[in-house]
Amino acid sequence: MATPAPAAVPPRARRARRRNWCSRRRTVSRDKRAGGEDSLLAGVRVLDLSQYLPGPYATQLLADLGAEVIKVEPPAGDPMRRFPPLGDDGLSAFYRLVNAGKSVVRLDLKQEEGRAALCDLIARADVLLESYRPGVLERLGFGHAALMALNSKLVHCALSGYGQSGPMAGAAGHDVTYMALGGGLAASGPGERPVMAFPPVADYAAAIQAAFATVSALFRRERMGQGAFLDVSMMETVLAWQAGSLTQARQARPPRREEEILNGGAASYRVYRCADGRFAALGALEPVFWRAFCESVGRPEWVVRQDEPFPQAALISDVEALLASAGLAHWISVLEGVDCCFQPVLAFDEVAEHPHIQSRGLVRPQGDLVEVLSPVFVDGSSPSGRKPVCELEADQLPGIWSH
Repeated sequence: MATPAPAAVPPRARRARRRNWCSRRRTVSRDKRAGGEDSLLAGVRVLDLSQYLPGPYATQLLADLGAEVIKVEPPAGDPMRRFPPLGDDGLSAFYRLVNAGKSVVRLDLKQEEGRAALCDLIARADVLLESYRPGVLERLGFGHAALMALNSKLVHCALSGYGQSGPMAGAAGHDVTYMALGGGLAASGPGERPVMAFPPVADYAAAIQAAFATVSALFRRERMGQGAFLDVSMMETVLAWQAGSLTQARQARPPRREEEILNGGAASYRVYRCADGRFAALGALEPVFWRAFCESVGRPEWVVRQDEPFPQAALISDVEALLASAGLAHWISVLEGVDCCFQPVLAFDEVAEHPHIQSRGLVRPQGDLVEVLSPVFVDGSSPSGRKPVCELEADQLPGIWSH
């Protein structure tokens, strides 16, 4: 079912609301100071022309490391704004989370005024990351050649579903289809049915790949003075992980569900149900971990069975029966402090309460949102919190990135 759009807000009220979110003209420079002049990407200017999740997450990764990010959206805004659940302000919680730390401006790139404003930003940017289908940006007048004419040192990252060339370059897709075509679902799940991944693996992985490639291109630019064009595909990000599985398939023994060491075929590496219906993850792959597990649960005779052929149906059945004989809390108490890679499968409302997660300080409630900060601790310092997404007016742009 389509999600109804929030009620229209009069332009004057919308402008007033934006000014309440951030003061005029000075927001980007103030964000830079908040990130610190010694931030890894301090002074790097990023234009984000992407929508939904993968591109905005990629630019947030750059922002977390100190880059200044301006997100350019169409007049109606990123469709992600209306993705439920919505807050009191009519904005999606997911939109606010993935765009925190950025400034946002709406430009109509089909009009001369909007194109001129974007040209001015491109001339002063270090990075442009976009997620249009191949050919769309060129039809708007901003193909790669045009971008290089505006700024020859620009790092242009094009993040797409299937890549910039090939018969499927213009095809529609989402995480599940990228996972399906790239081999990410071929050996997942129990029995004969593939299991969808959540969170969306291809989306997040491609975002990380795009951010990594972008930073690498910036490093080359520092040494050689040239810009770059980066073609990053979400499907191919998943495909790049499949070399081992494709090799097995070429040798006429493709991986099958619950028959491999890492997808449920090994008794020492599975998720098990306990007596109370809760689940536990066991990752005792190495013999030293498996021995510690077996001895701690009173089954030392299982130690020698770790090398049984895959799938280890009989041994799996034995471990299932044992762990199903008591609740999760019992097994946590038995295995606490035992070096055997055993952890409870936590519900989302339990994750933030875990003592270790609390000690690291990455999960921070912010009003009706729960923010999870960058997992990168630089020089021993804890990651800093992100500023809320800040909307700018087009007439503020001439004063931005002028320093």
